[in-house]
Amino acid sequence: MYQEDQHQETTRRGRIEVICGSMFSGKTEELIRRLKRARFANQQVEIYKPAIDTRYSEEDVVSHDSNSIPSTPIDSSASILLLASEVDVVGIDEAQFFDEDLPNVCNMLANNGVRVIVAGLDMDFRGTPFGPMPALCAIADEVSKVHAVCVKCGRLAMYSHRLVPNEKQVLLGETMEYEPLCRACFLKAKKEKEQKTEEEAPANDQNT
Repeated sequence: MYQEDQHQETTRRGRIEVICGSMFSGKTEELIRRLKRARFANQQVEIYKPAIDTRYSEEDVVSHDSNSIPSTPIDSSASILLLASEVDVVGIDEAQFFDEDLPNVCNMLANNGVRVIVAGLDMDFRGTPFGPMPALCAIADEVSKVHAVCVKCGRLAMYSHRLVPNEKQVLLGETMEYEPLCRACFLKAKKEKEQKTEEEAPANDQNT
Protein backbone atom coordinates (compact mmCIF):
# COMPACT_ATOMS: atom_id res chain seq x y z
CA MET A 1 0.00 0.00 0.00
CA TYR A 2 2.84 2.36 0.87
CA GLN A 3 4.60 1.69 -2.44
CA GLU A 4 1.39 2.41 -4.38
CA ASP A 5 0.86 5.75 -2.60
CA GLN A 6 4.50 6.68 -3.10
CA HIS A 7 4.23 5.91 -6.81
CA GLN A 8 1.17 8.15 -7.14
CA GLU A 9 2.94 11.02 -5.41
CA THR A 10 6.10 10.82 -7.51
CA THR A 11 4.46 10.29 -10.90
CA ARG A 12 3.57 13.49 -12.78
CA ARG A 13 -0.12 13.55 -13.52
CA GLY A 14 -1.16 16.09 -16.10
CA ARG A 15 -4.48 17.91 -15.83
CA ILE A 16 -6.25 21.01 -17.05
CA GLU A 17 -7.92 23.38 -14.60
CA VAL A 18 -10.04 26.27 -15.88
CA ILE A 19 -11.01 29.29 -13.78
CA CYS A 20 -13.70 31.31 -15.57
CA GLY A 21 -16.19 34.06 -14.86
CA SER A 22 -16.93 37.74 -15.43
CA MET A 23 -14.65 40.68 -14.86
CA PHE A 24 -13.96 41.51 -11.19
CA SER A 25 -14.82 37.94 -10.13
CA GLY A 26 -11.35 37.03 -8.82
CA LYS A 27 -10.18 34.78 -11.69
CA THR A 28 -6.62 36.09 -11.76
CA GLU A 29 -6.53 36.20 -7.96
CA GLU A 30 -7.33 32.49 -7.83
CA LEU A 31 -4.83 31.72 -10.60
CA ILE A 32 -2.06 33.51 -8.70
CA ARG A 33 -3.01 31.71 -5.46
CA ARG A 34 -2.73 28.28 -7.09
CA LEU A 35 0.54 29.11 -8.83
CA LYS A 36 2.16 30.51 -5.67
CA ARG A 37 1.11 27.42 -3.75
CA ALA A 38 2.74 25.22 -6.41
CA ARG A 39 5.95 27.25 -6.16
CA PHE A 40 5.92 26.91 -2.40
CA ALA A 41 5.90 23.14 -2.99
CA ASN A 42 9.12 23.54 -5.02
CA GLN A 43 7.38 22.79 -8.32
CA GLN A 44 8.71 24.34 -11.52
CA VAL A 45 6.12 26.93 -12.58
CA GLU A 46 5.87 29.01 -15.74
CA ILE A 47 3.20 31.67 -16.37
CA TYR A 48 2.07 33.14 -19.68
CA LYS A 49 -0.25 35.95 -20.67
CA PRO A 50 -1.24 37.57 -24.00
CA ALA A 51 1.16 40.31 -25.06
CA ILE A 52 -1.74 42.70 -25.74
CA ASP A 53 -2.68 42.85 -22.05
CA THR A 54 -0.56 45.69 -20.64
CA ARG A 55 -3.17 47.22 -18.30
CA TYR A 56 -1.19 46.85 -15.05
CA SER A 57 2.16 45.54 -16.27
CA GLU A 58 3.80 44.57 -19.53
CA GLU A 59 5.22 41.38 -18.01
CA ASP A 60 3.60 40.47 -14.69
CA VAL A 61 0.19 38.89 -14.25
CA VAL A 62 -1.62 41.33 -11.96
CA SER A 63 -5.03 40.99 -10.34
CA HIS A 64 -7.47 43.84 -9.74
CA ASP A 65 -6.36 43.72 -6.09
CA SER A 66 -2.75 44.37 -7.20
CA ASN A 67 -1.46 40.88 -6.38
CA SER A 68 1.09 39.86 -9.00
CA ILE A 69 3.35 37.10 -10.24
CA PRO A 70 6.05 37.29 -12.96
CA SER A 71 4.96 36.04 -16.39
CA THR A 72 6.06 35.80 -20.00
CA PRO A 73 3.98 37.79 -22.55
CA ILE A 74 3.41 35.86 -25.78
CA ASP A 75 1.60 36.48 -29.07
CA SER A 76 0.44 32.93 -29.86
CA SER A 77 -0.40 29.80 -27.91
CA ALA A 78 2.18 27.79 -29.90
CA SER A 79 4.90 29.74 -28.10
CA ILE A 80 3.94 28.01 -24.85
CA LEU A 81 5.07 24.65 -26.20
CA LEU A 82 8.41 26.13 -27.18
CA LEU A 83 8.98 27.86 -23.84
CA ALA A 84 7.45 25.46 -21.33
CA SER A 85 10.14 22.79 -21.16
CA GLU A 86 10.89 20.83 -17.99
CA VAL A 87 8.03 22.41 -16.04
CA ASP A 88 5.53 20.95 -13.59
CA VAL A 89 2.87 23.65 -13.78
CA VAL A 90 1.87 26.09 -16.53
CA GLY A 91 -0.35 29.07 -15.74
CA ILE A 92 -2.20 30.99 -18.46
CA ASP A 93 -4.05 34.25 -17.77
CA GLU A 94 -6.61 36.09 -19.96
CA ALA A 95 -7.03 32.95 -22.06
CA GLN A 96 -9.93 34.47 -24.01
CA PHE A 97 -7.47 36.67 -25.90
CA PHE A 98 -5.46 33.73 -27.25
CA ASP A 99 -5.98 31.95 -30.57
CA GLU A 100 -8.23 28.94 -31.09
CA ASP A 101 -5.28 26.52 -30.90
CA LEU A 102 -4.89 27.08 -27.15
CA PRO A 103 -7.03 24.05 -26.19
CA ASN A 104 -4.79 21.80 -28.31
CA VAL A 105 -1.71 23.27 -26.64
CA CYS A 106 -3.19 22.68 -23.18
CA ASN A 107 -4.10 19.10 -24.11
CA MET A 108 -0.56 18.41 -25.31
CA LEU A 109 0.91 19.77 -22.07
CA ALA A 110 -1.50 17.82 -19.87
CA ASN A 111 -0.91 14.62 -21.85
CA ASN A 112 2.81 15.07 -21.14
CA GLY A 113 2.22 15.26 -17.40
CA VAL A 114 1.98 19.03 -16.93
CA ARG A 115 -0.62 20.63 -14.68
CA VAL A 116 -2.19 23.46 -16.71
CA ILE A 117 -4.14 26.20 -14.91
CA VAL A 118 -6.06 28.58 -17.18
CA ALA A 119 -7.98 31.73 -16.24
CA GLY A 120 -10.19 33.78 -18.53
CA LEU A 121 -13.52 35.42 -19.31
CA ASP A 122 -16.08 32.85 -20.38
CA MET A 123 -18.30 35.50 -22.03
CA ASP A 124 -17.69 38.80 -23.83
CA PHE A 125 -19.57 42.04 -23.19
CA ARG A 126 -22.52 40.78 -25.27
CA GLY A 127 -22.89 37.69 -23.12
CA THR A 128 -21.63 35.29 -25.81
CA PRO A 129 -18.88 32.64 -25.39
CA PHE A 130 -15.44 34.24 -25.69
CA GLY A 131 -12.60 32.90 -27.85
CA PRO A 132 -11.18 29.48 -26.92
CA MET A 133 -12.81 29.45 -23.46
CA PRO A 134 -15.77 27.15 -24.33
CA ALA A 135 -13.42 24.52 -25.77
CA LEU A 136 -11.12 24.83 -22.74
CA CYS A 137 -14.04 24.27 -20.37
CA ALA A 138 -15.07 21.20 -22.39
CA ILE A 139 -11.67 19.47 -22.15
CA ALA A 140 -10.81 20.56 -18.61
CA ASP A 141 -10.47 18.07 -15.76
CA GLU A 142 -11.88 20.74 -13.47
CA VAL A 143 -13.81 23.97 -14.11
CA SER A 144 -14.20 26.62 -11.40
CA LYS A 145 -16.76 29.29 -12.23
CA VAL A 146 -16.24 32.32 -10.02
CA HIS A 147 -18.62 35.25 -9.66
CA ALA A 148 -18.41 38.97 -9.04
CA VAL A 149 -21.07 40.96 -7.18
CA CYS A 150 -23.68 42.81 -9.25
CA VAL A 151 -23.14 46.55 -8.81
CA LYS A 152 -26.88 47.20 -9.26
CA CYS A 153 -28.54 44.73 -6.89
CA GLY A 154 -25.82 42.87 -4.98
CA ARG A 155 -26.59 39.41 -6.34
CA LEU A 156 -23.97 37.13 -7.89
CA ALA A 157 -22.77 38.59 -11.20
CA MET A 158 -21.75 36.55 -14.25
CA TYR A 159 -21.81 39.22 -16.97
CA SER A 160 -19.29 41.93 -17.90
CA HIS A 161 -21.40 44.91 -18.98
CA ARG A 162 -19.56 47.44 -21.15
CA LEU A 163 -20.14 51.07 -20.18
CA VAL A 164 -18.54 52.77 -23.18
CA PRO A 165 -19.88 52.95 -26.78
CA ASN A 166 -17.58 50.48 -28.51
CA GLU A 167 -18.70 47.33 -30.35
CA LYS A 168 -15.29 45.66 -30.71
CA GLN A 169 -15.17 42.31 -28.95
CA VAL A 170 -11.72 42.99 -27.51
CA LEU A 171 -11.50 46.22 -25.53
CA LEU A 172 -9.11 46.26 -22.60
CA GLY A 173 -10.52 48.14 -19.67
CA GLU A 174 -11.30 48.36 -15.98
CA THR A 175 -14.02 49.95 -13.82
CA MET A 176 -14.42 52.91 -16.19
CA GLU A 177 -15.25 50.58 -19.08
CA TYR A 178 -16.98 47.61 -17.45
CA GLU A 179 -19.23 46.67 -14.56
CA PRO A 180 -20.29 43.22 -13.31
CA LEU A 181 -24.02 42.50 -13.51
CA CYS A 182 -26.32 39.60 -12.67
CA ARG A 183 -28.53 38.11 -15.38
CA ALA A 184 -31.59 40.26 -14.62
CA CYS A 185 -29.65 43.53 -14.44
CA PHE A 186 -27.65 42.64 -17.55
CA LEU A 187 -30.82 41.99 -19.58
CA LYS A 188 -32.31 45.25 -18.29
CA ALA A 189 -29.17 47.22 -19.26
CA LYS A 190 -29.12 45.52 -22.67
CA LYS A 191 -32.76 46.41 -23.30
CA GLU A 192 -32.20 50.04 -22.24
CA LYS A 193 -29.25 50.27 -24.62
CA GLU A 194 -31.31 48.89 -27.52
CA GLN A 195 -34.13 51.35 -26.81
CA LYS A 196 -31.65 54.23 -26.70
CA THR A 197 -30.17 53.16 -30.03
CA GLU A 198 -33.64 53.01 -31.61
CA GLU A 199 -34.48 56.48 -30.29
CA GLU A 200 -31.23 57.95 -31.62
CA ALA A 201 -31.61 56.35 -35.07
CA PRO A 202 -34.33 58.79 -36.41
CA ALA A 203 -32.32 61.80 -35.19
CA ASN A 204 -29.23 60.52 -36.99
CA ASP A 205 -31.24 60.01 -40.19
CA GLN A 206 -32.46 63.60 -40.07
CA ASN A 207 -28.95 64.93 -39.69
CA THR A 208 -27.67 63.07 -42.78
